[in-house]
Amino acid sequence: MFLEVPPGVSACTVATPRGPFRALEAGSRADPTAVLVPGFTGSKEDFIAVLDPLARAGFHVLAFDQRGQYQTPGPASAQGWTLDGFAADAIAVAAATSDGASVHLLGHSFGGLVARAAVLSDPGAFRSLVLLDSGPAAPQEQSVLLRTFADAVDSFDLATVFELKRAYDLEAGWVPPSDPVIEAFLREKFLSSDPGCLAAMARILAGEPDRTDELARTAREALLPVLVAFGEADDAWSAQIQSETASRLGATAVSFPEAAHSPAVESPGQTSRVLAQFWATAEEAG
Repeated sequence: MFLEVPPGVSACTVATPRGPFRALEAGSRADPTAVLVPGFTGSKEDFIAVLDPLARAGFHVLAFDQRGQYQTPGPASAQGWTLDGFAADAIAVAAATSDGASVHLLGHSFGGLVARAAVLSDPGAFRSLVLLDSGPAAPQEQSVLLRTFADAVDSFDLATVFELKRAYDLEAGWVPPSDPVIEAFLREKFLSSDPGCLAAMARILAGEPDRTDELARTAREALLPVLVAFGEADDAWSAQIQSETASRLGATAVSFPEAAHSPAVESPGQTSRVLAQFWATAEEAG
């Protein structure tokens, strides 16, 4: 993971009618805009390694913390923790970031479900859609674990949940980062998140239905290009599932041989090139 913000990338707050969102931004607003939506337990920092390359490729790129994630505050009411609410946030951030022009939207993992819901709600707001390591529905093998996680967040403080989750991940074979700075950041990010956000995202992930056919119709009618991209070793949704999703969508599918669930971290060079090429093609198409 990369934490050092490179020259040309700046932290900012995006003001929207739905509240402020903390973000990292790169590139000129005169260029086409791309908005990047992080996943469950993620944050804008997940995209640090690709922001500058994408800006140098001619795009204005913004990655933001979703409501309740890391540095963005959550809603005043628990009723705000819905997939439609997260999608409305993405639409608002896109509108505020692009001066009203349509934008390229990318969602990673849970962020892909958010991006899909945003496109289904307002397809005209977007010029293209990228689903990055995000499947068609709830990852069935992890649904019970996700609900258990949500129940734990409801019952314990976040520090306890973090340690329980870390112990489980270690037992499952997860290798922690060798850099203690990154390890400390992961803990800080988790503990800074709103418990309501974490529990809601886990429950949405555990229960989201398959809306692929609906998205295919919407994208076809809106002439919206779609890219499905994923790491070959993704352990949330298999490469086969994501390839089948791309086929159902009539979308381009790209796999990253050196990546698992986070290509923007694990294979940033290839990820940047694929995204820049896809967005450039979408711009040429109109």
